Amino acid sequence: MAMTEASRQVGVVVRRRSIDNPWIDHMWAPVMVLDETPAAAPWTVLSSEADATVFYAGSASLDLFSSDTANYRDNLADGEPRIWIALRRQDGGPELELTKITADPTEGEAMFESGCDVIGTVPMPSEIASWVATFVDQFHVERVFHKRKRDRTSEDRKREASEAPPDRRKGGA
Repeated sequence: MAMTEASRQVGVVVRRRSIDNPWIDHMWAPVMVLDETPAAAPWTVLSSEADATVFYAGSASLDLFSSDTANYRDNLADGEPRIWIALRRQDGGPELELTKITADPTEGEAMFESGCDVIGTVPMPSEIASWVATFVDQFHVERVFHKRKRDRTSEDRKREASEAPPDRRKGGA
């Protein structure tokens, strides 16, 4: 069975906030995902206050795969569906690079394991939630769980042979 894929371009908004910390002077966090990509250039300042600046980080591709529909369904069923956003620190140019966004909670949680990237979740806009729900309805196939039985070792076979009733042992009565 071939894997079906759907993609959609979305805009990502992030905030740089000043903090009182001896090791770092600011902190980044994703703020929202825009259903459509604006005409603004990446890293355009959207608003600025004394201790925080909000940027349009750029556009990103939100990709859906038919093999992950159960995870998307779980995200939607949660009541407050989320989108995970990963930003990577860069040397030179803008301080961060928008590297990945996903609606898959399993993939999103795995992104937190990198340790160096800026990872966050934002609420999923209703238009995107509807698009994801349509994809799940169209391509989700319930997979039956099959519990595997482990292979018997030679020790297992010896033990079974010694525990068998006398008439079933090799050599007979």
